[in-house]
Amino acid sequence: MARPLRIEFPGAVYHVTSRGNARADIFDDDNDRQLFLSILGQTVKRFNWLCHAYCLMGNHYHLMIETPEGNLSAGMRHLNGVYTQAYNRVHHKDGHVFKGRFKAVLVEKESHLLELCRYVVLNPVRAHMVERAEQFPWSSYLPTVGKAVVPEFLTTEWVLANFSASLAEARRLYRDFVKEGLVAKETPWEKLSGQIILGTEGFILQAKEMIGGREEIPEIPRTQRHVGRPAVADLFSTETNITKQERNRMIRHAYGVHGYTLKELAQALGVHYTTISKVINSKN
Repeated sequence: MARPLRIEFPGAVYHVTSRGNARADIFDDDNDRQLFLSILGQTVKRFNWLCHAYCLMGNHYHLMIETPEGNLSAGMRHLNGVYTQAYNRVHHKDGHVFKGRFKAVLVEKESHLLELCRYVVLNPVRAHMVERAEQFPWSSYLPTVGKAVVPEFLTTEWVLANFSASLAEARRLYRDFVKEGLVAKETPWEKLSGQIILGTEGFILQAKEMIGGREEIPEIPRTQRHVGRPAVADLFSTETNITKQERNRMIRHAYGVHGYTLKELAQALGVHYTTISKVINSKN
């Protein structure tokens, strides 16, 4: 099984998801959801996390987590492990509740955290579970707008401070901001780099430096090993009179250095993937 690449450092922010094993539900009822939130609260306290947003769906959950001590993996092992034990004990079951490892996207706080907090609470609306975010009781939306008690583990100050110093005005503007997300033409994931980083170009380059030699670990998925790589179109000269040897050199560079697949290169150049394979395996 491919091992997800984790980039951890003090102050890192993540969008975290974890899905049910074999796509099964991870919550049988509201008691399970309350149990999960209780364990999430214990985890946030124990690992000194900040939870900016959450949403409990049927077979998965979403969290926006900030880690002042750079300990996401340790905290996630605790959260999913303790919930699995508790869930199995309550329902007299045995085995895995979650499918493999959790997924975490490193997020640049200043440029994308607010947008992703909105994305998280709109998941039930996009999934047609409810018509409006305020109709779903198992997300951070209601506590953030002041329509429900704020759980001890939820941090709403940063999100609301982006709108106004007045709490009432901040909550009103936040409600408008969430509504606007329903008509947004782009999703945050269109800007994702290497499946694991969301941020500006400078942030992506800094994250790539943190990865260091781990790019060469074969168990890490290919797309994650080459995070921050240039777009495939940018790797090929726009000049029409380049030699065949120069073009072949660029193909081998894109494949060997930046990790593009035969299919990706073939699609970019408008040729069959066997043509790309021959170029890579030739010396000319």
